[in-house]
Amino acid sequence: MLYIGCHLSASKGYMHMGKEADGIGANTFQFFTRNPRGGSAKAIDEEDVKAFLEFMKEKNWKYILAHAPYTLNACSAKEETRDFALRTMKDDLARMEYTPNQLYNFHPGSHVGQGTETGIELIINQLNECLTPDMTTTVLLETMSGKGSEVGGRFEELRAIIDGVKLNEKLGVCLDTCHIYDGGYDIVNDLDGVLDEFDRVIGLDRLRAIHMNDSKNPFESHKDRHEKIGEGSIGFDTMVKIINHPKLQGIPVFLETPNELDGYAKEIKMLRDAYKEQ
Repeated sequence: MLYIGCHLSASKGYMHMGKEADGIGANTFQFFTRNPRGGSAKAIDEEDVKAFLEFMKEKNWKYILAHAPYTLNACSAKEETRDFALRTMKDDLARMEYTPNQLYNFHPGSHVGQGTETGIELIINQLNECLTPDMTTTVLLETMSGKGSEVGGRFEELRAIIDGVKLNEKLGVCLDTCHIYDGGYDIVNDLDGVLDEFDRVIGLDRLRAIHMNDSKNPFESHKDRHEKIGEGSIGFDTMVKIINHPKLQGIPVFLETPNELDGYAKEIKMLRDAYKEQ
């Protein structure tokens, strides 16, 4: 089964997103929990959520992925920014329980000159405050491109975060194809080697989602600029290898390419046509 979807606007609620996704051939989707630049989240409409959960059952959907706002920086040098990150993540995880057993993704953050070790320690502190034994959500650390002072550009950095979190059974990883290629992991020429390294350092059992994006920039550029599928330096053939790789079956794939709905529909069809049921 290929679980594939794209990023949708949450402004009109869960059922609207579900119907939009279904209408373009998707069987999952990603959405921001609130404005991607920060701010308050829209109130939960419990009837909308109830209808959507029934919709998921009818369609036999397994996953949705909520994405934290980009402004959530758990390892900022500024205390007020870290406090915003903490309050936002706590609120987001409480809201996620309206749709139990789903996925919540966030960018680990940027240490802004404090150093990677300090950044990792601050991220661990936030996760230790936010994760609870009774939560059903899996929190995903996203692989990053290593631009600037980003934490998460190397698999070892994500492993260090996981190792420091007490309830790390609640943690997983979201692998972004553009990010890791820009970050120096050559998925074009050595996909098996990259997956072996991921497995050795983190463990493939932690890989719970894939952001499938082509890259506007060359290998190891540390730039992080997404491109449409097949139109960048990664290329369509590599995307096909990923969705058909035996070690990656059943992991949901989310497109974050520069597209509107019709563009996403085209990319989803391209990938579905290239998928070989295993």
